[in-house]
Amino acid sequence: MIQETKAKNIHWHKAAVTKKDRHEHNQHKSCTIWFTGLSGSGKSTLANAVAQRLHDLDVGSYVLDGDNIRHGLNKDLGFSPEDRKENIRRIGEVAKLFVDAGTVVLTAFISPYKEDRQQVRDLLEPDEFIEIYTKCALDECEKRDPKGLYKKARKGEIPEFTGINAPYEEPDQPELVIETDQNTVAQSVDKIIALLKERAIIR
Repeated sequence: MIQETKAKNIHWHKAAVTKKDRHEHNQHKSCTIWFTGLSGSGKSTLANAVAQRLHDLDVGSYVLDGDNIRHGLNKDLGFSPEDRKENIRRIGEVAKLFVDAGTVVLTAFISPYKEDRQQVRDLLEPDEFIEIYTKCALDECEKRDPKGLYKKARKGEIPEFTGINAPYEEPDQPELVIETDQNTVAQSVDKIIALLKERAIIR
């Protein structure tokens, strides 16, 4: 559902420095790398590992992590379906700003609903949204359980927990599927960097 702008008498101001200007200055393009998958599937681990590799390659990047964002920008949101949608809508708008600033932004959010992920894709140019599905068996995610969330969800202490008592809708056509229970972090990073080079986002 697209939200209407409540404010009236507002106008879009064109920037003196364009996205293309920033690309030329930075010597690389910008995009959103959208990691989606179950809790414990390796989204944050991969996003940060790719960010480190990009940093080593002198590519400007920034990681937007689900928990970190909920400490500030989205601290007023819970985990109801409506709040999850608003969470992703806001992140999509922030990611768009990063892309406009010439930065490769990596987002690590469960983002369980296809519709919400599509809305973010629609905010960006066709080549600026790269959806990466961190595919991992539920039992493996539960074994990892780095935050102890699955144990709490199984005990009924966390309602509407994705994969247990709330749905996760797998991507239909992600740009890349990383089976994190089959690939090492280094192997996964290599695949993502290769894709960015193939798409001429980085050199």
